[in-house]
Amino acid sequence: MIRKRSRLEIYLDILRVINRGVKKPTRIMYSTNLSWNPLQEILNSMIKQGLIERQDTKNRKQYEITEKGKSALRYFDKAKELITAEAGETSRQVYPLPRSRESNQSFESQ
Repeated sequence: MIRKRSRLEIYLDILRVINRGVKKPTRIMYSTNLSWNPLQEILNSMIKQGLIERQDTKNRKQYEITEKGKSALRYFDKAKELITAEAGETSRQVYPLPRSRESNQSFESQ
């Protein structure tokens, strides 16, 4: 079963896509697997927070990541690396589960 993304994960996905050079809203929508209305709400929120800027050219809207957006992306990517590294260190430690006498007897009797 696929887990639902948090709002933070969605924001970071959008920042990553725009940072890679995807600028048109429809392409951002497809790249981040969002529907149109939620994407528009999030893009407007990100503009208000100064994470991205909208550039209107002719009949098209395009989005650019700001320095603040790049900084936020670096910050959260670094945090994810640290968490992954720490989780990897603890996952290497394997402790055997104690078996009860009852479970040993039930296997032996079969």
